[in-house]
Amino acid sequence: MKVTFITGNQHKVEEAENIFQKFGIQVQHVDLGYPELQGTLEEVARFGAKHAAERLNKPVIVEDAGLFIRALNWFPGPYSAYVQETLGNSGTLKLMENVEDRYAEFRSVVGYCAPRTEPVIFLGVVRGHISNKEKGNLGFAFDPLFYPEEEDKTFGELTIDEKNRFSHRSRSLEQFALWYHEQDK
Repeated sequence: MKVTFITGNQHKVEEAENIFQKFGIQVQHVDLGYPELQGTLEEVARFGAKHAAERLNKPVIVEDAGLFIRALNWFPGPYSAYVQETLGNSGTLKLMENVEDRYAEFRSVVGYCAPRTEPVIFLGVVRGHISNKEKGNLGFAFDPLFYPEEEDKTFGELTIDEKNRFSHRSRSLEQFALWYHEQDK
């Protein structure tokens, strides 16, 4: 089995390849790019998957993820990539100065679409909290700030294999893989 993954993020490709191995799914990476709507992760994934499937005339997946911080009214959420580019981790920590409620969630939505069909989406969530400082140099983006409930290390301190045991992205990709495998029967 093979799936075409539309992303410009090589870290996401590596995580997907690692996760899909156990399902016997090969990843074909295409850095196509697609217009991102201003909306929820689900809306972005639906639109991106449909756009890419129609443009390439084949089934594809896209993945959109975000960090949602409760004390910041779930910001940055769908604007996580922009916030990471403009504020970075130091700016995010600055926003969290003197904030006691550090609860946060990483959410990932995988959108799958074949040409001339409607997209199907899969949501993965990991609950945790924001650190008071960056810890670790593994992973990418907000990983050094986020302590998942399941660990006493940040995502930035976990290897890709450790992170893929339970990350938001692994949860959404695994849900997709199980569904995709069933469609092939």
